[in-house]
Amino acid sequence: MTDPYLETVRAMGPELYERMVRALATGLWPDGTSITAAQREHTMQAVIAWGELNLPPEERIGYIDKGHKAGSSCDDPQPMTWLEKEENK
Repeated sequence: MTDPYLETVRAMGPELYERMVRALATGLWPDGTSITAAQREHTMQAVIAWGELNLPPEERIGYIDKGHKAGSSCDDPQPMTWLEKEENK
């Protein structure tokens, strides 16, 4: 048994994906009508699913580049030195 939703997402082409992303960004469909809350939710799900199936991780909606540490010294604790004010001496 196949999942009709997944089959529909698989059948989407990149042009439809781009139109959906643009509609989410602007809040309007290509014909100028506003996206309803329910349409926004379903469109987001479809865009995320299509990206999972067709795009490398760094090109997907919501991708966050966590980078890498510059070196191990960034995690080494550094002692604090308190300086006394001249008035308190």
